[in-house]
Amino acid sequence: MRKLIFFMHSSLDGFVAGLNGEMNWIKFDDAMFDFVGTMTDQADTALYGRVTYQMMESYWPTAGEKPNASKHDKEHSIWYNNVSKVILSRTMKEIGQNNTKVISENITDNINRLKQQDGKNILIFGSPSASHSLLNKRLVDEFWIFVNPILLGQGIPLFKDISESVKLSLIETKTFDIGVIALHYSKISK
Repeated sequence: MRKLIFFMHSSLDGFVAGLNGEMNWIKFDDAMFDFVGTMTDQADTALYGRVTYQMMESYWPTAGEKPNASKHDKEHSIWYNNVSKVILSRTMKEIGQNNTKVISENITDNINRLKQQDGKNILIFGSPSASHSLLNKRLVDEFWIFVNPILLGQGIPLFKDISESVKLSLIETKTFDIGVIALHYSKISK
């Protein structure tokens, strides 16, 4: 069975974005981009909320074609253009794009069906609202949380309205020279 893997940057005090969605505090370097590339190599489906999907769609389809495109931009653009995309949205309708599906209802059933299909992992990038919904429905199998060395004080929380505790097992950690620590957890089945 495919795994749904939660992939999110967080401040040390547990926020994924500022109050207005600011993410300019997130640190990246080539080592982190290479590391993320190993994760996307193991996934053939990207899951987004509507807002994050629209942000990704405005950049990644052509990012690798720009004259100043970095190695990461070229590689991730190719992955993005080839990967199946699933969008969780109550307002967006099926958009008729290749490899793109909108789920607006019966989230649990639809995600469980997706997880049972043949293929590689499913990654959810960012998408705080969609992530909160998936977490509350117990659909996330693994977590990659990239803790950035900053205290925001306020913003959009990493976790919100968790209705009951979720036990996790630490699988691994990775420290990057830029001060980011990646924490990899697996959900412990009941």
